[in-house]
Amino acid sequence: MTDSSELVKRLPNDIGGLPADPIKRTDHELEPWEKRCHALADVLDFHKIINTEEKRCGVEALGTDMVGNLSYYERWIVAFANILFRKGILTPTEVALKMKEVEARYSTPN
Repeated sequence: MTDSSELVKRLPNDIGGLPADPIKRTDHELEPWEKRCHALADVLDFHKIINTEEKRCGVEALGTDMVGNLSYYERWIVAFANILFRKGILTPTEVALKMKEVEARYSTPN
């Protein structure tokens, strides 16, 4: 099998059968931002903005490097942003401005 045919057959998150370190299974409390991310997924689905299939395809479209380097919920956030950009619901500029606003809020001493 050629390298390119393997790329076509195997999606970025399809790592079954590949050499890897053992999975470290640990229970952990979700961080607040992870809980908000999950709630956002529910809201986007409830309002028929992004459904589960679109989210799955959005994560797979990130490519091997991003899937391998981002955490579970980081993948969701990037996929949501890309889908919302593509649908014209959100722009990269709007996200950048909001991120600056949030950063300023947390960098200001209380």
